[in-house]
This record gives sequence, C-alpha cells and structure tokens, in this order.
Amino acid sequence: MKQFSNKAIRAPKLTMWLAAFAAMFVMALVAVPSLSNTAAQYLNPLTIDADPENMLFYDDPVRIVNRERKKQFTLYDLVVVGVVNDSHAEGVFNPETLANIYDLTKFAEGTQWIDENGETQGVVPIDIIAPSAVDNIEQGGLGTVRFDWLMEGVPETQAEALEVRTRAQNQPLLNGSLISDDGKGVALYFPLTNKGVSHQVVQLLEERIATYGGNENYHISGLPIAQDRFAVEMFIQMAISSPLAMMLIFALLWYFFRNLTLITAPMIVAMVSTILTMGLLVIFGNSVHIMSSMIPIFIMPVAVLDAIHILSDFYDRYPIYKDRKETIKHVMEELSKPMLFTSLTTVVGFASLNLTPLPPIQLFGTFVAIGVLSAWFLTITLVPAYIILMPESKFEGFGMKREPGEAADPKSALARVLKVFGAGAYRHAALTLILLVGVASVAGYGITKIIPNDNPVKWFAEEHQLRQSDKVLNEMFAGSYMAYLALSAPEADEQAFKKPEVLRYVSGLQAYMAETGLVGKSNSVVEIIKTVHRELFVGDEKQYRVPDSAAAVAQTLITFQNSHRPQDLWHYITPDYQHANIWLQLKTGDNQDMSKLESLVAQYMADNPPPVALQNEWFGLTYVNVTWQDQMVVGMAKALVSSFVVVAIMMMFLYRSVLWGLLAMVPLSFSVAVLYGTVGLLGIDYDAPIAILSALSLGLAIDYAIHFLSRARKLQLAHGSWKETVATVFGEPARAITRNVVVLGVGFMPLLIAPLMPYQTVGVFISGILLFAGFATLAILPALMRLFERWLFPKVTMPSGQEQAAE
Repeated sequence: MKQFSNKAIRAPKLTMWLAAFAAMFVMALVAVPSLSNTAAQYLNPLTIDADPENMLFYDDPVRIVNRERKKQFTLYDLVVVGVVNDSHAEGVFNPETLANIYDLTKFAEGTQWIDENGETQGVVPIDIIAPSAVDNIEQGGLGTVRFDWLMEGVPETQAEALEVRTRAQNQPLLNGSLISDDGKGVALYFPLTNKGVSHQVVQLLEERIATYGGNENYHISGLPIAQDRFAVEMFIQMAISSPLAMMLIFALLWYFFRNLTLITAPMIVAMVSTILTMGLLVIFGNSVHIMSSMIPIFIMPVAVLDAIHILSDFYDRYPIYKDRKETIKHVMEELSKPMLFTSLTTVVGFASLNLTPLPPIQLFGTFVAIGVLSAWFLTITLVPAYIILMPESKFEGFGMKREPGEAADPKSALARVLKVFGAGAYRHAALTLILLVGVASVAGYGITKIIPNDNPVKWFAEEHQLRQSDKVLNEMFAGSYMAYLALSAPEADEQAFKKPEVLRYVSGLQAYMAETGLVGKSNSVVEIIKTVHRELFVGDEKQYRVPDSAAAVAQTLITFQNSHRPQDLWHYITPDYQHANIWLQLKTGDNQDMSKLESLVAQYMADNPPPVALQNEWFGLTYVNVTWQDQMVVGMAKALVSSFVVVAIMMMFLYRSVLWGLLAMVPLSFSVAVLYGTVGLLGIDYDAPIAILSALSLGLAIDYAIHFLSRARKLQLAHGSWKETVATVFGEPARAITRNVVVLGVGFMPLLIAPLMPYQTVGVFISGILLFAGFATLAILPALMRLFERWLFPKVTMPSGQEQAAE
C-alpha cells in the first residue's frame, strides 16, 4: 500500500489531475446521460423515492398480495382531508362551511392529468367519499329503499345543514368515518391513482383551500402524503446537511492545525469521494431513497478520518524534520497499515448491510462502502501529493509547539489533558473495569426492553403540519391509517359470503377488533347488508341485522346495486362472493399496534373457528410497513453478527493474536451495547435508523482501537513495559485519535437541525456512539492492557541475555 503513496509523492501533479478528471467525468455522466447510445442504456436521471413499500423487493410475497388484493377489490391509497370548525356552535354543519366542502369535492373530482406515459393520474373521482359524493340510504316505504345523495347541493339554511349531519349519523358506513364522533367535523377521502402523486394532489387541494374565506380548518393526512412529502423534504435536507457538515469539519480542522492551505487536502478528498459515490449511484439507475440520501453525510466525516491521522502525525513531526517530503514519507510509513485496516473494517461494517433483505439498505451499505474505499485511496495518494505541491514557506511556524530544547513534550492544552487522562487510566485500571461491568449490566437490561416499531408519519417533527393534522384527524375520526383484512372461502363453499352464518361470523370478528382498542372502525359488506335490511323494514333499528336466509341477503345486495354507487359493493366483496374484505381504520400507524392486531385476530379465529374454513390475508400500507420492519430487524441482526465476526477475524489477522484481536473489539462492543441499552431504557422506538446504527458504528468505532493498539504495540518495543509506554501512547497517537473522535462525533451533528426525525435520530445516536467509543477506547484499553500485560507483552530472552518485549 505504501507504493501508492510513494508514487503520488514522486508525481504529485499527475495524482491531482487524475483525481480531478475522475470527479469531472462522473459529474459529466450524471449531467448528460445521453453522451452516447451505448452509455444511454446504462445511465439514468436522478429519481427520488421515499416509498417505504420499496424497502421490500418488488416480488416480495407481501407486496404481491398487496397488489393483487387492491386490484381484486379495486382499492386505492387515500388522501384524508379533515375539516373542523371550532368557532361555530354546530361545527362544520353550517351553510358556509358546507359550501366550501362541496366546492373542494367538486374540485377534487376534476383533479387529474396525463403523465409522460399517457396515463391518467390524480384523484379517482368515482370513489371519492364526501357528503356530496355518497348515498343516504333510507326507507321508501315497507319493502323499498330510497337512495339519495347525502348532500345533493349546498344547504341554504342552518336547518338543512343540520339535516345533512343527521342523515350521515344514521349511516353506519359513514358515522365515525365521514362524520366525526362528536358530529362537528367532516373527513373527505380522496382515492389516488397511485400514492406517488399524493404530493401534487395535496398541493392542488391546498391552493384551492387557500381561496376559501370561512373560519374552518383543514387537516390533510394519510400515509401516502407522509411518504411523498418526505421525498420532497428529504431532497431539501440532503442539500442542507451535506454543506453544513463540510463547513463544520473544515472549521474543526482549522482549529486543530491552523493552516488553511493544508486542511484543504482532506476537504478535497471528502468532496471527490462524495461526488464519485453519488455519481455512480445515479449513473447506474438507483433512486435516492431515505437511506441513500444519507450517503453524503456519512462519507464526508469518514473520508477525512485517515487524512486527520496523516495531518496529526505530520503536525507533530514536522518541527523535528523541518522538511515536508521527509516528514510525509515517515508519516505514511507509520500509518499505512493501520489506515488500510481501519478502512477495510469500515467497509465490512457497511457492506454487511447487504445481508438485510431490504433493497434501499443494501444500496446504502454498498455505496458507502464504495465511498470509504474511494476515500482511503484518495487519502493515501492525494494528501501526500498535495503536501508535496505546497511550498515549504507555507509550513513556517507550523507544527505542535514544544518547550525550548524539548523534542517530544508538546505544551498544548490537548496534550496536557491527555497526559493526565492516560496516567489516570493506568493508575485506576481496576476501578475502570468495575465501572465497565456495571454499565454493561445496565445496558444489557435495557436491551431486553427494546421494542421494534416504526411509523412514517413520525418521521416528521411533532410540530410539523403533517403531524399536527394527523393528531387532529385521529382524535376526531375513526382513524387515518388504513389496513385491510381479506377473507377467502374454499371453492367448495360456493357464494360463502351470502350465507348468514358466515356474515355473522364476520360481524363478530369486527366487533372483537373494535373491542381491542386498536381499531377505530371497520367496514365490510355486513354494514351494507344490515343497513339495507333495516331500511327495507321502514328504518326499524331492530332490523339492523344480517337476514336469516341467503336469499334475503341476496335481496339486500341487489337493492344496494340500485344506488348511485353500486361499485362500492365490490370494494368489500367479489362478484363470486368467495372473497370478502374488511376495511379497517386505525388511529395509529405504529407497527407494534398493527402487529398486535394481527396476532389478536389470528388468536380469535383459532379460538372461534368460522363456519367455513376461511383464510385471512392482511394488506394495505400499514401492514406493508410491518413486514419490512420485521425483515429489517432480522436482517440487521444477521448483519451485525456476521460483520462482528469478520471484523474480529480481521483484528486477529492484523495482530496475529486471538487475544489482541478480541481486545480490539472491546470498546466497540461496549459502545454498541450502551447504544441499544439506552434505546431500551428510554423507551425509544427501535426504528429503521436505529436498526442500521449497529453496523455503521461497528465499521467506524473500531478505527480508534486499531490506531491505539497498533501504535501501542510498536511503542512497547522501545520502552519494554506498559507503564512506560502508556505515557507515550497518550502523546501523538492519542491526540490523533481524539481529533478523529471530535471530527467524527461533531461531523454528524448538522443532522440534528433536520426537520425529519430519521435524520435527527441518526445524528444523535451516531454522534453519541462515536464520541463514546472514542472515550471507551482511551479509558478501557489502557486498563485492560495493564491487567493483561503479562499475556499481551510476553518477555523473551534475547541472545545477549537481555529481555525485551516481543511484538
């Protein structure tokens, strides 16, 4: 590896030009994907994708079922608009507010456009659920039912407005869904041709709402909106966080080395590495997902790690050699091996993400690994070349200030602090390890309290408009999170869902789900049958039930098909009456609630066998989220274990010792345990960002231990005992590690100002674990090395009769 550095030192200009050419070439390919017919088939424009469904492979069984069932029951993802009027005594049921609701519905019916493929996109008008778009089912005399629009036009009087509310409350399909529980709000449901157009639809709806002069409030929510809006804000966040991270890292490097020209080198490495990585990501047709949008913010701090070690060693040694070429040669001789292994372990940590069955996480791990390798190669070539190209005059007064006549005792504040810290770590080794065991025990308990959970709406800060709208809608209405339960009867039981006993079973299942407290409301063909049956008997509430014969059931269904919306029947049942669908409205989109409901339903059906052998399948966005969350948890566990084993083997190979290899893993293991213990003790949801942090921290935090142990082993040869060696280790090696800890820990902090919670989570935890891992390295390793000195540094008798420490 040193040959790369030596060649760069001999041909510095060529090295710089090659790096510049590589970056410009990749940018050109991204900017002009049609450079040639050959290239065009491989190159693709930048696309943004925040759809959690794409966390799963397209042919994943759950996605297949979701597509097939939505098609089977002609279901669409929904945008929910809640209209609330707190200033009027009757809420929204006044002529002015209902006029705005009527106008918004008519506007939404015409919200369609033709996309580049010639397909119609936007709102599906025929399936809109709104006061002016649904039927009021009421008796028309004994044995007859009348279907009128719930709100055929805009009410002219307050009495007419209240009549709309009364009729809606009398419709089981609508009460709680269309009209709020307190009878003062209305929810409008706008189905979308596909969830990817939700952002455009919402923009159009918001523009229309802005023209209204009423005093009502409009709250727009739904999982499709959360996902699509996240895509928009994610792109903005990527454009903000990356430059901020660069500026912060640059400021820290200037603080450490006080030479603007010199610290430009690691910044060039970071920029070129990021350009190459993101360029390749786009060139090969990959979408920028929530995970891949974080690639730049990960690459930039990692890309300067090795450069900081080079600059730190160069900073300390330049005053001794007074020659940049001799100094950089010595530095590269010293650091080549540990830099290679720290880069390889980081690559292993990120590459292990390919063991998860989730495409975006695989993509993230692969390209960060590519970025790390790029940064390593650029560091060992470009940084030495850059230093050689700098005139010697730029280094006047450069380097660690030392006492007059003293060659190895710098007097900086950092040097003094580390000297005291190192002495304390050696002196109080036993106490340090006792505290280590205590903290690890508490962390182990916290790990048992971890609860996997995710919710795309919670990706936004609590004060975000979407979160606020979601809160209002789920307080007033049945719920804005949609899930579906498909029930299928065997072919032998023809037209099973016309049989009264089967329908009563479905009704009982719905009642049970309502009792769990997890379901705000459920609708099925049963509500249609019961409502029509009631109205056939002149609105007698006692007749709100499933008829006693299949023929009577068929009569209610035939009657319903005379309504303005006969197609609604096929949202709940198939024409052969072999498959039925229960539409569930949940008040939370938390995965743990969906999983609990799934488990309870399975138990109910096991304890209460249906009259025919019904099979059930869950589908819908809320359920899809549960699936990829479960796969992520299992996948990340595999990734963590496998990468841990690989890194441990690499450490044993590096040090040619099992004991030294295991020693290198201690600070990392301790830090990861503390991370997850904290998550469990604080009751923080174990979501996607936290799940991937284990592999990320494994790849990064091990770097500190590698540099500490590699330098310690070499220095031990010169001093002969750990007591004498520890003071030297806490000189330049510890200073370089500390600078890296600060840059890495602080480098991720721009994510804390992000309005998107996954970015904040990554920022908090990755910064915390890297800072903690650095502290653990400098505190734990000296203590362990003192207690195990006789095994780590066995004495050998030399031919001269003298003893020295064996490497």
